[in-house]
Amino acid sequence: MLIMKKHPILTVIIILIAVIILMSIFMTVLGGFSGRTGGSPFSVKIGVIPIIGEILDSTAILEQLKAFAKDSSIETIIIRIDSPGGGVGASQEIYREIIKTRKIKKVVVSLGGVAASGGYYIAAAGDKIIANPGTITGSIGVIMSYVQFSELAEKIGFGIEVVKSGEFKDIGSPHRDLTERDREVLKEVIDDIQSQFVNHVAEGRNLAPEKVREIADGRVFTGAMAKKWGLVDKLGNFEDAVSLAKELAGIEGEVSLIYPKRKKVPLLDLLMEEVAASITRVLSKRMESRIEYRWNGFTKGTN
Repeated sequence: MLIMKKHPILTVIIILIAVIILMSIFMTVLGGFSGRTGGSPFSVKIGVIPIIGEILDSTAILEQLKAFAKDSSIETIIIRIDSPGGGVGASQEIYREIIKTRKIKKVVVSLGGVAASGGYYIAAAGDKIIANPGTITGSIGVIMSYVQFSELAEKIGFGIEVVKSGEFKDIGSPHRDLTERDREVLKEVIDDIQSQFVNHVAEGRNLAPEKVREIADGRVFTGAMAKKWGLVDKLGNFEDAVSLAKELAGIEGEVSLIYPKRKKVPLLDLLMEEVAASITRVLSKRMESRIEYRWNGFTKGTN
């Protein structure tokens, strides 16, 4: 009280500084908590979940979908996809969770440069899909690939003895050629997984399965071509997807885009993790048998 009476100007300055510091702390905490990008702290929130690159694991995406669905401050959700696809199981799990999320909030899917095979599988679950005219999408199909080096083993005098419980227990092994019976069994599996893909696209897009089956031969489309087939609702970029999400949710005015929070990882650990992940991806592509919803693109030498 004595200071305030003797130095009123100094007191006002101290109070102003204190208020500024408190507001800065509040905004930092609020921004860090929400992962906000743009917009005022009191604007309506739209959750954005990026799905970038190969679809190998669904865990993080499922957690984020459930978190955004439960968060009452998030009005609607945008899924941003730029992926050639990947694992069957992971793609199906994300598809199913989006379908469940749609019962709570609107889900708009924005397609980037590529949203093919498993990438499109996931997109088909959204309320609406918006793509660039040149987006590469579609590739509704299943692919199986595996390494075969039995001839190489014979040349270098290397062999492996296998004791198995049944004829097909080592089916797809790199140590032997496929038999005709092997091919029949694998074809049956692939046909069933393909049927699941077709039915889920038909269900998600409200199309007749027969119409989807016409184009379910692995071919890719541009976004403009996909729109003609009913695989895409509108043509536009990410900002257009935001506008569409606002329209579906009845939002007017400014919005804040909320992205999943990134875990803080030391730079060295991040680099080591990336190196290890890259090596694992290369080895897995070369050595594992895989059945996938994947578009291998125009790269020379792909399986």
